[in-house]
Amino acid sequence: MARPSRGTQAVRALEKAGVAFGLHVYDYGGEKGGGEKGGGEKRAIGLEAANALDLDPARVFKTLVAELDGDRLAMAIVPVAASLDLKALARILDARRAAMADVGRAERATGYVKGGISPFGQKQALAAALDMSALEHASIFVSGGKRGLEIEIAPDELRSFLDAKCAPITR
Repeated sequence: MARPSRGTQAVRALEKAGVAFGLHVYDYGGEKGGGEKGGGEKRAIGLEAANALDLDPARVFKTLVAELDGDRLAMAIVPVAASLDLKALARILDARRAAMADVGRAERATGYVKGGISPFGQKQALAAALDMSALEHASIFVSGGKRGLEIEIAPDELRSFLDAKCAPITR
């Protein structure tokens, strides 16, 4: 099956590694409203993607960037309808505390804009934690590196590619 070239670093990283994945495009309506510190989008871009692609929101995951112990960054991959449990994230990544990273710092570290942060092809290699609920599905959806582009991937492929720790990290 021919795959349309979407040219994001996330897509290139997966293609280079020979990872099996699918691409899904939806119409992203553009910038609306503000956001919160750490990438929490008032607009709920993840839920918008789930609705546009007619997917169960439990299968659509967002990539959040957190600061561990005030100095290092990590990513948490959680369902779009859930909230990240920062204490659980700190625990699974062997940190004393975790806080949401400043949006600017998250964008600089990943190379992606808020609402389009992909767990793949980031500028800096970040420790990763995947919410355990991902394993309940044959495939999940994560950002493809820009708003309006989703990557469908098996949770085990994602976990293996990122060397992600898997645990319940939502509340």
